This record gives sequence, structure tokens and C-alpha cells, in this order.
Amino acid sequence: MTSAEALPASVLRRKAVVYVRQSTQAQVQSNTESQRRQYELVDVARQRGFREVEVIDDDLGRSASGMVARPGFERLVAWLCAGEVGAVLCFDASRLARNGRDWHHLLEQCGLVEARVIDLDGVYDPCRPNDRLLLGMKGSISEFELGVLRARMLDAARAKARRGELRISVPIGYLWHREIGLGFDPDLRVQEVVRLFFARFRALGSARQVLLSMAAEQVSFPRPSDSKKLVAFEWAPIRYRNVISVLKNPFYAGTYAYGLP
Repeated sequence: MTSAEALPASVLRRKAVVYVRQSTQAQVQSNTESQRRQYELVDVARQRGFREVEVIDDDLGRSASGMVARPGFERLVAWLCAGEVGAVLCFDASRLARNGRDWHHLLEQCGLVEARVIDLDGVYDPCRPNDRLLLGMKGSISEFELGVLRARMLDAARAKARRGELRISVPIGYLWHREIGLGFDPDLRVQEVVRLFFARFRALGSARQVLLSMAAEQVSFPRPSDSKKLVAFEWAPIRYRNVISVLKNPFYAGTYAYGLP
């Protein structure tokens, strides 16, 4: 790793790429200081001697966990493969990737074209074993941090679920109310059709018989027309899966269920 050493002319003839990323839209809107500091890397690139500097900020609001597409990162790798990039500048390793696959693939491409990786700590040459080791450690630490964050979020969700306060998805007939929490859907038609399921099942004792009985009477079943908000519905002919989904759902038995298959 170097900090003051001049970069080779062969590297400076190519363009420097500043990769700007934040993980969520909330960070994009609220944490503007992080954005500002990342964009300031353009000045760092020019101070290093690069004449052409490109900024890739297509991935603002996208996680680097490897679970979502990152068009900006893919464009960066394509430029590296084409030999157009002399250096990749990032605020820290986690901006580039938080999973080993993307991180090591990027380092491999940088090493093949002798491109440098530059962050706030200095300049790294992936062709040098020591620099590659340091970059590998940075990537591993970044991936480990993501695992820790996930574990903390999951523990927090489980703690809220144990208190019955985690607002998980609820079946048709229920709604999360801002003031009282979980309650019945105020739509009386929705309430009546759900109660009819259980009344018919108590009388007939079979899910299939419930279906046949309600289908014969042309009873319709509500289907959400607003994704998972359960505010607007379209009424359609009842199906067997509707009967099973209602009869087997523990919420209708008064049980708050979280984490069950």
C-alpha cells in the first residue's frame, strides 16, 4: 500500500472511477454527509494525477450484499474488463461490496489490468501480495459486519415478535391499526365471508365440502388489489386454496405466529 508514491503514467492515462453507493433509500435521503464525502473523491483522483474521472452513482439506495442487482457495479466491472480504468476510488471497502464473490471478482479484474484501488487509507495495487492481502481483509471485515448487522436486526425483530409488537403480514380480515394495533378489518363484507368459512366448517367438517357449499352459493372471496396493504380488494369466485389458507392460518385461532413455515 502506498499513499504518497506517484502512480505510473500507464495508470494515469486511463480514467479513474469514483464509486458512490449507499445501502438504503433512507440513507440516501437523510445521510447526505456520506454522499458528499464520497463525491469528494473526485478531487482526490485529480490530486493523484488523473485527468479523466468518472462517477458511478447508479447504485445509490442499493445494498451490496449480493442479493440485489447493481447496474453501477456491473458497469464498473465491464470497464475494468475493457482495460479502461486506471483506479477505482471508494470511501471504504463496504461501498464496493459486502459479499466475497463481488469483492474478490473486482480485485481479480483490477489485478489483471493493473488498476489501483484507492480509499481514504491509501493506494492499493492488487498485483502486490501484501496489498492484495490487505484488500482481502477489508472485504472480509465488510462481509462480517453485514452478517453482524443482519443478526442484530433479526434478534430485534424476534424480541418485538415475542411481545406481539412486530407488525408482520396478517391474513384477510385483519388490519394493523395505528392506535390499537392488530384488529378486525372494518369492512363488514370481509368479516362476514371469513366467519362464514368457519361456520360452514363446523357444520360440514371438511374443507372440500366448505368449498362446494360456498361455490354452489356463488360466494366470492376478497383478493388484495393493492399488493399487501389489504385496503382495497377485488372479489372473485372462491377457490380451494382460499379455504385452506383460512382454515389453517393460526391468526384466526387467536394466535400471533411469527417464524413458522
